[in-house]
Amino acid sequence: MTSVPTIALNSGHHIPQLGFGVFQIPPAEAEEAVTAALEVGYRHIDTAAIYGNEQGVGSAIAQSGIPREELFVTTKLWNESQAGEAPHDAIRESLEKLGLEYVDLYLTHWPTPEKDTYSNAWEKLIEIRDAGLSRSIGVSNHLPEHLDRLVKDTGVVPAVDQIELHPAHQQNDVLAWAAEHGMHIESWGPLGQGKYPLFEAPAVAKAAASHEVSPAQVVLRWHLQRGIIVFPKSSHRERMAENFDVFGFELTAEELTRIDALDPGDGSGRVGGHPLEVN
Repeated sequence: MTSVPTIALNSGHHIPQLGFGVFQIPPAEAEEAVTAALEVGYRHIDTAAIYGNEQGVGSAIAQSGIPREELFVTTKLWNESQAGEAPHDAIRESLEKLGLEYVDLYLTHWPTPEKDTYSNAWEKLIEIRDAGLSRSIGVSNHLPEHLDRLVKDTGVVPAVDQIELHPAHQQNDVLAWAAEHGMHIESWGPLGQGKYPLFEAPAVAKAAASHEVSPAQVVLRWHLQRGIIVFPKSSHRERMAENFDVFGFELTAEELTRIDALDPGDGSGRVGGHPLEVN
């Protein structure tokens, strides 16, 4: 089996750099999809309460026979559960559905600035970590202004920030904040969710032809070589296997630079919600 590199988090734990995401996989199909992913070789599974498929993820894990210590499981706190003591109830509900005593990483899902509950949620995640219900804690979709506040309020830097990141929307300001503060970046929508012709871009297509791999493999390799944690999603086993087969080639510095240049730099490449507008 391919050995996936791991990254050391500021919590002292390690995370596999390549994982399997279950966003938009229907609950009834989650168990089958995660089972296939584990058989392919994935050991890092990323889910969330709002996905509605934690139970299917948990069933696949339970039936896999893979020792718990060999798995890395992430779930997320939904926006409506950020206030008061609700995060404590939310993590226990997620753990029950997953059939686990702890998750490896627990994230707040969005900052929802209009609700102004993300700092409270972060304080509760620290308590959840200290209670042993999650080994590491982090955030999703947080911009530098949100991250600055969390650190100011608690003194605790998130282990990761999971953000929309792909060649047309690279969020270099968040990457710079992460590098300065010892936080790592996870990419959601690493292939642009099929919402723009990424694979047709000459920088991607030429690299794919040069290395005799698919455009998707090129883009995933671009993430990995930039030190980004990535977990592509697919319901098809052959695509899962293709996405996992990204360690037998390396992009050149010139190829990386050409793909870097695909970001227009004005934010117009975003394909998902804006962190200041999702409330």
